[in-house]
Amino acid sequence: MFKFIVAVFNPECETIAEEYFLKTFVIPDNTKMEEHTIVVNGNIIVGNHSDIKYGLIANSVIFGERVQVSGDVVAASDVRIDMWSQIGGNVKTITDAYLGEFITINGKLIVKGDLDIGNNVKINGGFEAKGWIVVRNPVPVMIYLFLYISELLRLGKDEEVENALEVMFEDNSKIISDATMIVPNGSKISIDSIRVPAHAVIGNDCRLVGNIRAASLEMGNGTTLYGSIRTIENIVIGNDNTIHGNLISRGKVHISKDSHVLGEINADSIKIHESVRIDGIMRAAGGIEFERDEDNDEKISERELIELDV
Repeated sequence: MFKFIVAVFNPECETIAEEYFLKTFVIPDNTKMEEHTIVVNGNIIVGNHSDIKYGLIANSVIFGERVQVSGDVVAASDVRIDMWSQIGGNVKTITDAYLGEFITINGKLIVKGDLDIGNNVKINGGFEAKGWIVVRNPVPVMIYLFLYISELLRLGKDEEVENALEVMFEDNSKIISDATMIVPNGSKISIDSIRVPAHAVIGNDCRLVGNIRAASLEMGNGTTLYGSIRTIENIVIGNDNTIHGNLISRGKVHISKDSHVLGEINADSIKIHESVRIDGIMRAAGGIEFERDEDNDEKISERELIELDV
């Protein structure tokens, strides 16, 4: 924890923070992937060198360096885009926008607040800004986040500093803000696939499209995925989820109550609740375990195993 506080005051330590920054791919509750747009009921932070073949709608949006977004970017709050990024559509914000150097926006830029803009920014569709326009190179995203924490420390807001550090740097998905979509550095999101370099966490009541590839994955409750899941480590699926694809893992697969997998499961070991429906074949070298409710300790019969195509 202290190394990140040191990095706030010492720019030479920025590489230490980058090693831990944006390590977990997080999709917050109620996120919807529509035909051309990802809609988030919260904020979006996108790491460097990520490629998103969608438009984005969120409360606020922060992009790192060399981020590519194919569609529109619409935010109710601030938009901050770092240098060399490319936006395929329009950029709209009700408040302020901060654009680094060498950014390309193929559509129109609409800012109802102030605009901080760097040199060599191309806006092919023109722009509207109702507030002040300042031509300069805004602070890079990483430094901006550090300065934000620094200001909290100066004001003595220790609890807010702790929360901010946990949200931005802790490699523990359970304490990352539920209202923020976090896309790690180098991620690729398209209509066909969602490829992330490390752990993935999916919230409740989401609607997602694409085959997910991650190191490991946790899914909440009530989510629908139109695609498969492939991981190196474990897959944990909550209650009432529907997955229109296969689950493939070198680790363990655990599926809770009332979920439905319209495909096969291949893993080292499998643990599923008795109410789970699997349409395909299950294969597990380490064995398959069936969970039952505590008030029903009846064992799975050999006939039931045959019917499940185990």
